[in-house]
Amino acid sequence: MGLLFLVGYMGCGKSTLGRRLARRLGVPFLDTDTLIEAREGASVSDLFRYEGEAHFREVERAVLEEAIVGNESAVVSTGGGLPVWRDNMERMNAAGRTIYLRRSAENIAGRLSPYGRRKRPRLQGLNDEELVAFMTRDMAERDPFYGRATLVIECDRLSDDEIVARILGDGAEPEK
Repeated sequence: MGLLFLVGYMGCGKSTLGRRLARRLGVPFLDTDTLIEAREGASVSDLFRYEGEAHFREVERAVLEEAIVGNESAVVSTGGGLPVWRDNMERMNAAGRTIYLRRSAENIAGRLSPYGRRKRPRLQGLNDEELVAFMTRDMAERDPFYGRATLVIECDRLSDDEIVARILGDGAEPEK
């Protein structure tokens, strides 16, 4: 199977779908944010706040490299900003298959729990309207990077089972 990288905006379902895919394929599941937190002994939110984004992105890149070098087959859920930084998207495309889980800002906002909003440093303190406006702008900047994925799936109208089936090739959308 090789390495399968899930990319997309925060809250689009990368971790949830990644766990399901890994179970179905019988391979390890890796979440870059979880690996960063274990390595650094601090939450992503605290790392952003106290160490800054530049430090966080360096650690994130190191964790990505370790995932690539240390695993023949795995499903890797990436942080929302990982594909945008340096040549991370190219690195993932060279190492395996990348899947962009595309959702609208409104869809993601509706999926985020209060805890999900609190744990994401860039979303703290935003009301519902501000949240959708922020995500719409941010997603527009990131979309060109995410769009370099091997497969782009429009997820708004699909169930998790349908998304998993498309990723596994059961009635899949054509790849780019």
